[in-house]
Amino acid sequence: MARVGELGRSNLARTATALRRDERIGKFAPNALTLLGLCSGATAIWFALGGDWKAGVAAIICAAVFDMLDGRLARLLGVNGAFGAQLDSLADLVSFGIAPGVLVYMWTLYHAQGAGWAFALIFCAASAIRLARFNVEQTESEPGSAPPSYFTGLPTPAAACLILLPMVLAFQFNERAFSHPWLSAAMIALMSWLMVSRVPTLSLKTLHVPPQFKKAAFGFGGLLLASAVLWPWATLTVALLAYLATIPFVASHHDPDSEAPMPPELDG
Repeated sequence: MARVGELGRSNLARTATALRRDERIGKFAPNALTLLGLCSGATAIWFALGGDWKAGVAAIICAAVFDMLDGRLARLLGVNGAFGAQLDSLADLVSFGIAPGVLVYMWTLYHAQGAGWAFALIFCAASAIRLARFNVEQTESEPGSAPPSYFTGLPTPAAACLILLPMVLAFQFNERAFSHPWLSAAMIALMSWLMVSRVPTLSLKTLHVPPQFKKAAFGFGGLLLASAVLWPWATLTVALLAYLATIPFVASHHDPDSEAPMPPELDG
């Protein structure tokens, strides 16, 4: 298994080198992933209008995966630029601000009529504020500075997935217990506040796995992937609950004087 991992990393490095040599492909590839994420988020709205809740959630999860990959590919190829950053923010607003709000509204918030739509708008507005703040702080950050180990506030992809948690739970258990509109409204209010707050949250960007644990990490990743294929909703539920549990832990154990915060957005 370790040999397979080494071969995969070697192939990835060779691919990255080849893409660097072709500047046009290298610049286009991360933006293509960003556009795929945008299309996934827009498709989630289409599923919401048709009442296909599971497909809508799956589309937003796909958008989050593309959002994670585009930034990593851009850094791997060394093609980070202003255009890609702006495109990423615009795609994030659709995929993680508008789409989840519409999906939750069509699922349950419409029962609260105007108040339900107001909560959907609050989530969208909080996402826009967060992305705008990220763009400003990104331009003001010093080039070449070391990436900090935490985010300031809740990243928009995480907030989008967390407001879908009641829906994911309803897929597996008693739908009436989780589909009450005010439960989703409370989740939206909490996640909207966390997005625009200065609360430190977990970042995996600077996570370093020691060499002696790389085999175990690779095996855990394989098990997680298999679990996501076999039991997608249960795996997603556990992952979201685990991430939610890290928020008070990181906030209570973080030393604010230890380092400067990471700009408040998960740019992939």
